[in-house]
Amino acid sequence: MNASSPLLISNPLHIAGQLAEQFATTAAERDKQGGNPKQERDLIRQSGLLGLAIPTQYGGQGADWKTVFQTIQVVAQVDSSLAHVYGFHHLLIATVQLFSQPEQYGKWFEQTAQENLFWGNTLNPLDRRTTAVKVSENEYLFQGEKSFCSGSIDSDVLLCSGYNEEGKLLIGVIPTAREGVSFLGDWNNMGQRQTDSGTSHFEQVKIQKDELLLNPGPLSTPYSSLRPLIAQLIFVHLFLGVAEGAFETARKTVQSQKAWSKSLVENAVNDPFTQKHFAEFYVQLEGVRLLAAKAVETLQKAWDIGAGLTAEQRGEVSIAIATAKIAATNSSLYITQNIFQVMGARATTAKLNLDRFWRNVRTQTLHDPVDYKYQEIGEWVLTAKVPDPSFYS
Repeated sequence: MNASSPLLISNPLHIAGQLAEQFATTAAERDKQGGNPKQERDLIRQSGLLGLAIPTQYGGQGADWKTVFQTIQVVAQVDSSLAHVYGFHHLLIATVQLFSQPEQYGKWFEQTAQENLFWGNTLNPLDRRTTAVKVSENEYLFQGEKSFCSGSIDSDVLLCSGYNEEGKLLIGVIPTAREGVSFLGDWNNMGQRQTDSGTSHFEQVKIQKDELLLNPGPLSTPYSSLRPLIAQLIFVHLFLGVAEGAFETARKTVQSQKAWSKSLVENAVNDPFTQKHFAEFYVQLEGVRLLAAKAVETLQKAWDIGAGLTAEQRGEVSIAIATAKIAATNSSLYITQNIFQVMGARATTAKLNLDRFWRNVRTQTLHDPVDYKYQEIGEWVLTAKVPDPSFYS
């Protein structure tokens, strides 16, 4: 693709599927290695999908949210780490669109679409170790560290944040190559091993006032507060994709297996206990798919309303997404754990590395406690109060 002339993508899902086929051939081994999947991220750059959510007037594809989430889900079926950083790229694009104005984000969007730039995350509002000190009318210095910085290494653009002297969160957009920005490369967790979700360090990093998202700023209106809901819906499709990938792996494996020696049938596909397990997997997946589709529909309606979105309308979106999040969390953990019940002991060999499905969703489902999604929905059911906007709800 010509970096200076972005092309409209006629079938993003087809392209995502082609990427997934390539990623699948190395996913198990790369999961063991950890580290940065540079080659695979470059394939995403070359695909043109990084401009999927950018409006057409800035050279992007102008895709709806359904399409964006579906591409994340397709990639997650084979590689949840790449789906994670790819999904977060679109989250950061949305963040800029929600927290600032076209006259500010227009140039960033145009450059991203033209040059296939990959955005990385160093936001993490719970980590207050980075300070933002105003040194002149138009310049700030960011100093400190941020944890859980998914996709930061090998990114082209960073969304970063720091707290000023008054305790206000300031969010900026800077080139990743900005002097003073470095990455510790210390992400070594049991799952999502190629998300580069480790620590970033800011050493007197200069950030200009026009690089800060101040109008309307973070979570300042019902519309801008859609940002955390988009993040939660990315997780829903990430978990759903992983569960689908595990399900398909188990299905293909069982189709060629003999039944257990005490079974009354010869082939595993005809064993009633095996059939019951797959029926349960399927029912759970179908439930998550339906809830996810409803959540996407409510989000798209809210997104289309724009700045006129009311707090009550925003609250309806949050309930729909929280419901899908609970279902996706529970089903993905259940399916990725229980596929071994139908595949048998041979499926646990380290060579296949099939435990990566469970390790990945177990890691990512801890991003924010699902217990509080239950609390939000329970409170809404009993009192009609919708959740208060935060970076996690």
